Amino acid sequence: MPGRRGRASGEGSLYKRGDGRWVGQVDLGWEEGKRRRLLVYGKNQAEVRERLTAKVRERDLGMLPTSGKLSTGAFLSAWLRDVVKVTTRRSTHERWSVVVKKHLIPRIGPIRLDKLQPTDVRKLMRVGIEDGQSPSSVNLWRAVLRSALTTAVRDGLLPRNVAALAQGMHVERELVQTFDPMQARAFLAAVRGDRLQALWTVALSLGLRRGEALGLRWSDLDLEGGVLGVTQSLQRIGNKLVIEELKTRRSRRTLVLPRQSVVALQDHRQAQLKERLRTKRWQDHGLVFVDERGGPLQPGSVSEGFQRVLKRAGLPPMRFYDLRHSCATLMLVQGVSPRVVMELLGHSTITLTMDTYSHVLFSLKEEAAQAMNRVLSGSGN
Repeated sequence: MPGRRGRASGEGSLYKRGDGRWVGQVDLGWEEGKRRRLLVYGKNQAEVRERLTAKVRERDLGMLPTSGKLSTGAFLSAWLRDVVKVTTRRSTHERWSVVVKKHLIPRIGPIRLDKLQPTDVRKLMRVGIEDGQSPSSVNLWRAVLRSALTTAVRDGLLPRNVAALAQGMHVERELVQTFDPMQARAFLAAVRGDRLQALWTVALSLGLRRGEALGLRWSDLDLEGGVLGVTQSLQRIGNKLVIEELKTRRSRRTLVLPRQSVVALQDHRQAQLKERLRTKRWQDHGLVFVDERGGPLQPGSVSEGFQRVLKRAGLPPMRFYDLRHSCATLMLVQGVSPRVVMELLGHSTITLTMDTYSHVLFSLKEEAAQAMNRVLSGSGN
């Protein structure tokens, strides 16, 4: 005789029908005086148990509709809370939350998730452009939506990822701004004696991102061996400064310090020890670059200080990030392999390196062609 198989409260019920088919039942609660249930079917008990467990999980994550069909907005909210928050860095969760809550939910949130189409995604981007957003911004919207819908497809809520089917906006590649060798030397001359001389020197010579440089700890350095480990980053999230571990294998890297950087860091350590002795309430965070009381440096203040150094050196304004571009360009001009530059910068792929510095690589190809022409022609010129 068919009967129900008991499961713990909230886990759903599992039973075999008279016709031999197995059925799983998920309780969705009460609505307008009636209890709502979701049924799943299968050929055998194991198959239904697997489907039932998945549906119970979706219900507990808020990904099953409580009335009608699940909306895109409800799914995105649940995805932020239960997937992004627990699997990504806090800065990523913060940035994606702004995209979802400020841009995606207001524009496509009311659409039923299973009715979302590539045309809706294209319209989302087009309207964003019409509202004054940049192509790179609306491409970020699409990227976040694509990541969310990947989860929906994986969980069986959608048969396909419509954000992946919609083409992104064309973005004109930004012209990289860098120091030439003479400007790099002028910059280092201008920072000589500056309290943060070591920061400017390390950022230029190793191509560190601002957050990576500000997150450096003394324990990450081996000045005798001339080695530096990049393992974490200092980021501003909301009103707080937060240390985040670098998650990808490429971004976590060990770098060899140029002699000039070793000397700058040695001098910086001695100066910091003197500051520590003079300050009664020193905040010991173990960081290499800190304020006058040992606290983490404010990223915005560092960028402002960088602009003052540029002005003092008689150099045009540029972003702190352009020190990273300058490092890569100077290495490539000196004949360093793009593969090595990729490893030093922590790029995810060699393609990213080649695309970012294609202008430099093209000029090197021209030089190589001229050198080959001299060899083959025997001109020596």
